[in-house]
Amino acid sequence: MEPPSTLKPAEVAIAMVELGVAKHKTRADKVFAKAFLAGAMLSFGGLLSEVIQAGSGGINGSNPGLVKDRSPRPGASYKQHDDSSHPIAVIKGAIPWWSLPLNWLIVTFGNLVGSLFFGAILVRYSGIISTEPYQSFVQTFALHKARDPEWHQIFLRGIGCNWLVCVAVWQAMGARDTLSKIVSIWIPIWIFVACGFDHVVANMFSVPLGIMFGADLTTAAYIRKSLIAAYIGNIVGALFVALPAVYFYLGDYHYHASDMQLAAMETAGGVGSGGGRSESSENDNDKAEVYRVSSRRVE
Repeated sequence: MEPPSTLKPAEVAIAMVELGVAKHKTRADKVFAKAFLAGAMLSFGGLLSEVIQAGSGGINGSNPGLVKDRSPRPGASYKQHDDSSHPIAVIKGAIPWWSLPLNWLIVTFGNLVGSLFFGAILVRYSGIISTEPYQSFVQTFALHKARDPEWHQIFLRGIGCNWLVCVAVWQAMGARDTLSKIVSIWIPIWIFVACGFDHVVANMFSVPLGIMFGADLTTAAYIRKSLIAAYIGNIVGALFVALPAVYFYLGDYHYHASDMQLAAMETAGGVGSGGGRSESSENDNDKAEVYRVSSRRVE
């Protein structure tokens, strides 16, 4: 009998705990490197969005999810994605509380550096959008995101954004094949992009890029009004997924490290031909990130 095409909600919740543990055990330099790549990858989508909107707005209007399809990708680490798995793992006592702010600090800095690198080196200095109407649109878009709305509006838009992003992550965790993961990601991302909610990492590319091209906005104003508001809003939005997951599916669940090790070994193809662990514990943690939920059922 073939396994079901999707995991049960309780199994997804367990997988989120195990993902949080795997991220907690990953070396800080690897977390930063993954976050850097994530910021750059998401910036590809942001650049595509601005190029299309400036030159062919109809394409973006009919395919808004296209521009953020670089979002949840294996191996990359976005602050929004860790907003859901890490709190769940902390609440269930699988990792210490201090791991949460430490992870957010490293991932946020890595996302920011990756976004700024992409915007400054591959966009601004490469000159690929230095002509009209692209240059004017980049400036206008940055002002639309960071100057025109009120602080509380950006905060509330951040809630809506990450609520949907974490729903996308949840659905992708439950899907077993690549096509299903893409579809499960596409719909929530399509909604948040079409509605104009604020994704703090996406804004780390678009708003600084507008400043680089001469938008009437200071870096301090961007940080004070847009970055902080969207950041806090994204955290709150993630809790709308994390807290119900704990309440509905993990009430009687207790994390055991042996489950994580078993899942990592099973992902690698079993207990190794040498009768023991054939990989280092750090590699097991990385493999567990591409998780396989233990066979234990959660009532």
